[in-house]
Amino acid sequence: MTTEFDPIIGNWYCHLDKGQRFLVVAIDEKTETVGVQNFDGNLDEYEMENWHQMEIEPCEAPENWSGPLDIGNVDDLGTNITDTSESDWDEPLDVFEPRSETSKEE
Repeated sequence: MTTEFDPIIGNWYCHLDKGQRFLVVAIDEKTETVGVQNFDGNLDEYEMENWHQMEIEPCEAPENWSGPLDIGNVDDLGTNITDTSESDWDEPLDVFEPRSETSKEE
């Protein structure tokens, strides 16, 4: 079985024989290659001719799509979760003492 689907940057595809998902990250028209990033983060490159021989089809992004993108913090996903507590924001501003006139001259 061969694929009739052309690669599109930013789209997810599934290996039908391996059951793995990957993201197309680059297409090089000169060298006729397709750069992909597997869900585990590994990068691969396929020749366009081989792309059409593979058993793949477009699929939905994984539920946790951040795997291949190396996003380390939940905040990087655009959520409102932080590792600071509410009390961290309630500290008074006067904890910092103004510089004295003598230290400005030094």
